Formats: sequence, structure tokens, C-alpha cells
Amino acid sequence: MVGANIVRDMFASVRDVVGGRSGSYEKVLASAREAALEAIEADAAARGAQAIIGLGIDYEVVGDKGSMLMVVATGTAVKLSG
Repeated sequence: MVGANIVRDMFASVRDVVGGRSGSYEKVLASAREAALEAIEADAAARGAQAIIGLGIDYEVVGDKGSMLMVVATGTAVKLSG
């Protein structure tokens, strides 16, 4: 999970009102997505899998007043035969 920053949130809110993309939020989302993918890859490798199929990524806002972002990667670890 990734904590939200009050200053970043404030500027993102202003940017939402005047339009544009929030670069700071995009960086946080990319970092959280990469961490989730690294975690599922490590778990699959620990189980002896060589691939993950049916990969999905889900984003949820949790915590008091939506102060935390949770990114979850799901999929099925498979062993390749051949």
C-alpha cells in the first residue's frame, strides 16, 4: 500500500479543477504497480513457475478518508512443459 501525501493531494486537487494530469500521482501509481508486479513474479518463481497467465491489476483506495492506495496483482502461476 502507498500512503497519500497531503501536499501532493492538494496540488492534484487544484490540477483536477483546472485540468491536466497529475504527474506526482502518475509516478506513485507506476511505482505501486511495479511493486505489485515484482511481488507476484517473486511469488511465482518461489513456487517454481516460469510464467503467469491471466494477469490482472486492481487499484483500491482504502484507509481513513481514502488516504491509502492499494495495488494488487493477481494471476495464475504456471510451469511450462516442453
